[in-house]
Amino acid sequence: MAREDLDHEHPDLKFLIVDDFSTMRRIVRGLLKEIGYVNADEAEDGAVALQMMKTSKYDFVVSDINMPNMNGFDLLKAVKADDSLKHIPVLMVTAEARKEDIVLAAQTGAAGYIVKPFTKATLEEKVQKIMQKLAATA
Repeated sequence: MAREDLDHEHPDLKFLIVDDFSTMRRIVRGLLKEIGYVNADEAEDGAVALQMMKTSKYDFVVSDINMPNMNGFDLLKAVKADDSLKHIPVLMVTAEARKEDIVLAAQTGAAGYIVKPFTKATLEEKVQKIMQKLAATA
């Protein structure tokens, strides 16, 4: 993948937003749209997200940590354990900036970590940083 394909001038990146609150999914989708990423699907928990990832191609996952059925960490573990999915960056979202969560997210292979409530600027910066890192290793 060429470096410019990962730039935010390319709105064709496909995002998957995973959160059990539809309002939160809507907020994240709206922020992504403002940044210029218009292609996003939503899932209400990790189990649904994992199924969607197995049937559709996604470039980036933004996942809440605390969800019923399958939480963000379990989703992250499942993604990283799957050879066909493990390249997809997962940005973890949480309401509490607990040190052990941040450590666990990093150890499990999260691409980044963001604390709610967050601004468009914070989300944009995180997504861009992650994409730059990916481009450098591609």
